[in-house]
Amino acid sequence: MTLKATRALLVSALATFTLGLSPVVSADETCYSPYMAKIVGQEDFMYIWTLGVQGLGDEQDKLVTVDVNPSSKTYGKVTNSLSVGGRNEAHHSGFTDDRRFLWAGGLDTSTIFIFDVHSDPAKPKLVRTITDFVAATKGVVGPHTFYAMPGRMLITGLSNNQDHGGRSGMAEYSNEGEYLTTHWMPTDDALEGAAKSGKIADGYSYDVRVQPRLNVMLTSSFTGWNNYMMNLGKMMGDAEAMKRFGNTVVVWDLHTRKPKKIFDVPGAPLEIRCAWGVDHDYCFTTTALTSKIWLIHRDGNGEWQAKAVADIGDAAKIPLPVDISISADDTRLWVDTWNDGTAHLFDISDPHAPKKIYSQKIGEQLNMVSQSWDGKRVYFTSSLLANWDKTEGPEGDVQYFKAYDWDGKALKPRFNVNFVAEKLGRPHQMTAGAYALFAKAPTAARTGLAARE
Repeated sequence: MTLKATRALLVSALATFTLGLSPVVSADETCYSPYMAKIVGQEDFMYIWTLGVQGLGDEQDKLVTVDVNPSSKTYGKVTNSLSVGGRNEAHHSGFTDDRRFLWAGGLDTSTIFIFDVHSDPAKPKLVRTITDFVAATKGVVGPHTFYAMPGRMLITGLSNNQDHGGRSGMAEYSNEGEYLTTHWMPTDDALEGAAKSGKIADGYSYDVRVQPRLNVMLTSSFTGWNNYMMNLGKMMGDAEAMKRFGNTVVVWDLHTRKPKKIFDVPGAPLEIRCAWGVDHDYCFTTTALTSKIWLIHRDGNGEWQAKAVADIGDAAKIPLPVDISISADDTRLWVDTWNDGTAHLFDISDPHAPKKIYSQKIGEQLNMVSQSWDGKRVYFTSSLLANWDKTEGPEGDVQYFKAYDWDGKALKPRFNVNFVAEKLGRPHQMTAGAYALFAKAPTAARTGLAARE
């Protein structure tokens, strides 16, 4: 069998993998890995990775479970909270490919927590804590994105243990939590075969996404421990610190994990979201400091290119774009701006010319956005970083988890969990869970499974 035929067979197998249920090419939150089992229909829970706050509740980082099924008696309520001990700068989390375990990391201590979410999806259990991430990876600091690969977890770092700057890399672990290998980001003095399309190869790291059918992996860049653990006002007043932000997106060969091309993308490109249409060979990212949407795309010759395609807001006012979410049909892109607490919706039917069609202020600050596969439900959380978050604002609008319905024209509020009033902390990333993923539903299964092609 040829390599091309083998890859086609693998893609076909992934598209019909259903853990024993009928194959349906559909899924939940569009930013999840294509290798993961997916939720079809109504999600039951949101697992929210939450920063502990000194003087609030038990002061510990915790995984908070909120009931998000409208048919439930506890809809919109916190149903479980699992503290992990201490404050680690809780940030991002991600499921394994079989969705049985949720990995979550701390940007300060570089500790990784692995939760069992399949034995009882309503009450996750902490089953393993990895404390030697920095030593095992030979210097990567700040585990950020946890991205499911077949049988393993791909983890991007934000920093290093030499100068705590932005130079960093990616690590791979087995699903069982055993370290496998490290891939360092290419730099000017260590390009590792990559070609620079511009002037920069800064070696910075942040997010990662893959497109298996194109054999491509993309990474973005942010800043190191010295900056993300610094008070925001102090950092913004420090001219040298403001120079220490990433300005690159790297295109990798997915199978070999070798960098191929480095793009100049000025202004700290953060989250990457890829289109999933079979003829849509492109992804988006947004730049935190320059407030732009960038398109990373294949041209007519099959070469990857990068260009700014839209302004999100007035960069001089520092709206600070953070999380983004692409719709399942590749026609809409939600973009959150943290500093003004606003969610923006762009029509990306023409990916080369996005148009803003809607915006709404969600809270005093705004970070993560997550939407259901059908686009009818949109969720938001507020916290960015412990030393960057605002501390004052309207009751319930500073640290929150909010749910909305989207009717195609406007966001309609459903509920708001005030994490300060609940003494829980600062809510950061969300991941969706469901009873029927593991046949533990107390009633008939309400949810199906599928894998995205």
